[in-house]
Amino acid sequence: MSEFQSIFKRYEKKYIINDLQRGELLKIAGGRIAEDKYPHCTICSIYYDTPSRILIRNSIDKPIYKEKLRLRSYGIPKDDDKVFLELKKKFNGVVYKRRTAMKLRQAERFLNGRRKPTSQIEREIAWFISFYKDIEPSMFVSYDRDSFCGTEDSTLRITFDSRPLVREEKLSFSDGIWGEKILDNGLYIMEIKSPYAIPLWLAHALDTLEIFPASFSKYGTGYQNSERKKLCEHGKSEQKPSEQVKKFA
Repeated sequence: MSEFQSIFKRYEKKYIINDLQRGELLKIAGGRIAEDKYPHCTICSIYYDTPSRILIRNSIDKPIYKEKLRLRSYGIPKDDDKVFLELKKKFNGVVYKRRTAMKLRQAERFLNGRRKPTSQIEREIAWFISFYKDIEPSMFVSYDRDSFCGTEDSTLRITFDSRPLVREEKLSFSDGIWGEKILDNGLYIMEIKSPYAIPLWLAHALDTLEIFPASFSKYGTGYQNSERKKLCEHGKSEQKPSEQVKKFA
């Protein structure tokens, strides 16, 4: 993946769909979309946040503006493999992404403050890290992705993500791909990405197949699941053993 886009400004809509809907949508699309240059891959991301997880907590509240930082790879990288450091922002429904490529060991040094920024995008990311302070690895997220792009409009992109896994421990690529499943088998997170409005043919297809927008964040879902577990465990630990009722003859 030597060629990549470093700056994005586009609309991104998510949908949760099943196998049947996916198959029917691809039939309707026909020759209007084709497999992307890298059609099938496993994406791994490490999300960075503050110790209090202010970034994801803010995102869950669905504000008009939100942002997040992640380190992304395609498969499990080695020290000299290329990874992507991404600063993603969303304002009033529009997604802005700034992305830079580095070797994994360089990215880790940069995130630890031991490598100075060498480009405008790196300086923006460095400012983000210094602004929030104490930024640290927060969650590992992985999933399988099938990617398609428009043949009539090359800016249109449709992706299908399956088998998303999350974990809050062993937050290193070298620890491999494993974690908690956050989506049932046979379901996909479909994302439609475009700097423009959804094409009319696609809007009709979504309506026909009863595919509706859904708010689904892999990092957000993993965080909320983790918080629910902590609450349950905390509640159980506070419960007192039931007092035995003794009967006297």
